[in-house]
Amino acid sequence: MPIPLLEVTIYYMLKVSDNALLSDVVLGDESVDESLHLIKLSVGSESVERLAEWQRANDRYFHVTRMWPKRDKEILRTGGSIYWVIQGLCRARQEITGFEEVIGEDGIRRCRIELARDLVRVEPTRKRPFQGWRYLGGRNAPRDLATGVLPDGGEVPHQLMAALAEIGVR
Repeated sequence: MPIPLLEVTIYYMLKVSDNALLSDVVLGDESVDESLHLIKLSVGSESVERLAEWQRANDRYFHVTRMWPKRDKEILRTGGSIYWVIQGLCRARQEITGFEEVIGEDGIRRCRIELARDLVRVEPTRKRPFQGWRYLGGRNAPRDLATGVLPDGGEVPHQLMAALAEIGVR
């Protein structure tokens, strides 16, 4: 009996701006998630709730950064989000709704990343510290969690989430 061949589709995307070749391998019927996101440390946040409280209290649904994403149009076109890393774990995301140039008090041009109000919890994924923001491809983005993960609406303790992420439990 012959062994059926596994259909492999290779998708190449040429990123013209950097002349870098990116490739994704897709097996069978899996589709390529072409969305593009940003990932950023939420410095000082102890939990997703604290980040949400801070945003509400300051009526601040944006993030200002010095570097302007060169791929801003692609992020908006593909429905990109900013993924928040809180205490070493990527734990939530917010949809990016726009980019706006702002000039700081020091006269330096900055990028204001406009965000949706809703924070969406994602599968806790361990991330090492880094500076600034990074691009995050859709295939590498943590999946959204179902709402109401805990019956009381509370949050899974950070240490438990970290331990589960460490051993790859989703």
